Amino acid sequence: MNGTDVEATGGFPHFGLVFQDPDDQLFCPTVAEDLAFGPRNLGLAEEEVRRRVAESLEAVGLAGFESRSAHHLSGGEKKRAALAATLACRPEVLAFDEPWAGLDARGSRAVTGILRSLSGTRLVASQDLHHAAGVCGRLVIIDGGRAVADGPMPELLADGALLDAHGLESNRR
Repeated sequence: MNGTDVEATGGFPHFGLVFQDPDDQLFCPTVAEDLAFGPRNLGLAEEEVRRRVAESLEAVGLAGFESRSAHHLSGGEKKRAALAATLACRPEVLAFDEPWAGLDARGSRAVTGILRSLSGTRLVASQDLHHAAGVCGRLVIIDGGRAVADGPMPELLADGALLDAHGLESNRR
């Protein structure tokens, strides 16, 4: 992206991934340490690291959770902490793997609201087309490792035969 040689730079700091299972992403003793891990590895000064931790927690509604253990958070709080950890690195492109998996209605609404508030490019991998339609304008259907459809979300969601052929439901309520 932008002419960056990923192999030469040792990575792609402009790309952030939020895992489906936040327990695979959160590994430090406290939420603040989890959020600081990425910015510190980018070589940022401690003052900037602290600022990014605070701003990222605020962005996901977890201000005040700095000293809490991620392992004692609810599932929705863990998802938001994992997202905050990724946001602390300020990626230009954010990828989400099943962001609504395992969340109750309140947690799903919170994640949807956060995704809507984010600027920049968002890639959402999800089988939950109902929630995805709330944050994505474009849908790419992948089946058997191939892109079989690509177009405006409302248009593809209206094609019941297409969705059925690829094992999807629009989940319209």
